[in-house]
Amino acid sequence: MKKKHIGFELSIFDNKDELSPEELKVLKKAEQARENAYAPYSNFKVGAAVLLENGEIVIGNNQENSSYPSGLCAERVAIFQAGARYPGVVIKSIAITATSKDYDVNLPAGPCGNCRQSIIEYEQKQKSPISIVLYGKSGPIYKCSSMADILPLAFNSSFLSDS
Repeated sequence: MKKKHIGFELSIFDNKDELSPEELKVLKKAEQARENAYAPYSNFKVGAAVLLENGEIVIGNNQENSSYPSGLCAERVAIFQAGARYPGVVIKSIAITATSKDYDVNLPAGPCGNCRQSIIEYEQKQKSPISIVLYGKSGPIYKCSSMADILPLAFNSSFLSDS
């Protein structure tokens, strides 16, 4: 039997002032998007902003539905919109932030499994990493350099062919 350690490096910032100007700009766009989220059932608002290689920033926010599976997360709204509006343009980073009407979100909220899989699909397609900045409404900010870091052993297109 062999064992292999799978891990990644996570940067933790105590406040927004420690971010680069580019990271701060994208995070602020995610915060703005978060405020317009449609979350009447969970009261948990999420905003996402995707920075493209051409400098464009594409936003998304969670869109709930009384039939819960019909809603869509902020991350997928943003990344799918980026793919539709700017096909072939490399995604450099995504910032994700969350808040709740019911309590203080003081830790970064990571993307759900469906969103991780959707983001890594773009990362694999463009053959370059997408950095992720995660923030709540207060508290620390987490940053990692690639979705592959937080989704090890990801499912990908290689499983769909025999070559």
